[in-house]
Amino acid sequence: MHVTLQDVAQLAGVSTKTVSRVVNNQGEISEATRQRVQAAIEQLDYRPNILARSLVNQRTNTLAVVAWGIDYYGPSRTVVGIENKSDELGYSLFLNLLAHPDKGNIDRILDTLVARRVDGIIWAVPEVGGNRMWINPARLDRLPPIVFLSMAGQTGLATVSVDNRVGARQAVQHLVDQGRRRIGLITGPLAWWEARERFAGWQDTMRGAGLEAGSSLVVEGDWAAASGARAMQVLLEREPDIDALFVCSDQMAIGAMGVAHQIGRRMPQDLAVVGFDNIPESAFFWPPLTTVNQQLIDVGCIAVQNLHQWVEAKRKGEAAPVENVQLTPELIIRESSTPH
Repeated sequence: MHVTLQDVAQLAGVSTKTVSRVVNNQGEISEATRQRVQAAIEQLDYRPNILARSLVNQRTNTLAVVAWGIDYYGPSRTVVGIENKSDELGYSLFLNLLAHPDKGNIDRILDTLVARRVDGIIWAVPEVGGNRMWINPARLDRLPPIVFLSMAGQTGLATVSVDNRVGARQAVQHLVDQGRRRIGLITGPLAWWEARERFAGWQDTMRGAGLEAGSSLVVEGDWAAASGARAMQVLLEREPDIDALFVCSDQMAIGAMGVAHQIGRRMPQDLAVVGFDNIPESAFFWPPLTTVNQQLIDVGCIAVQNLHQWVEAKRKGEAAPVENVQLTPELIIRESSTPH
């Protein structure tokens, strides 16, 4: 049997309205009455009915997270940030995982979230190909507030992302500053917005330094270590004289470094290597990997904080600013790119 407000009120000898005020910390209640109600709550082990409370307050205190790829480092760290901040602000999470980032029945997903009366949505699916084509102002007006991750900022959309282009520029400029002139690139799949931004950062920096940035220096991977190894083999066949390598994920970097070890390329003496992500293991690669730290937990936290402010403003009938937030990554320099 579920203990109700009425049960607590009867035991405490007060009205149900008084119990509700104590539970919700509302109104002026004498300290003696408050203690008597609290004692009844503890004796009966009363737990508030969240569903009933949501019907009264016209909110569920639930945020939806639509995500893909949480078995990968980047998306998983972002979801950790989302969970941490949501818990801090008193929200429950409803997680909807897509099987593919560029596929999925978007209409069904959105209809489900509207039916569940979620207070807001975090769209944590990376921008791949045309998977943002469903977004339009008329549709968004019929939905709860949405914050989008991993995409370029757009007018009228709330977004939180990492400045991937700046991160790539930091990585490549570091290699240029070390005196490297033949800098190869192992990029992620170029259907992804992040991969295109990192490619552009490499290209901008190479051209700005007066260095060749031709297609023979670029091989596309799929973020995984095995693709990094394959890409390294292709790159060395095309350009055996490369003296540096920018790899667009640490996982691909470990595959590329394995190939370099096998053929006797010393790092960093013969080949300087910089990755991207700063996964915890990168400090223990051999040699330890110079890499770009994306602050992905912060991305998740900021997305929830901004969404919370939007939800609160909407509840009060106030206008909320729609922000495009872009975090600047940080280059972490280790022995893979510089001598001891």
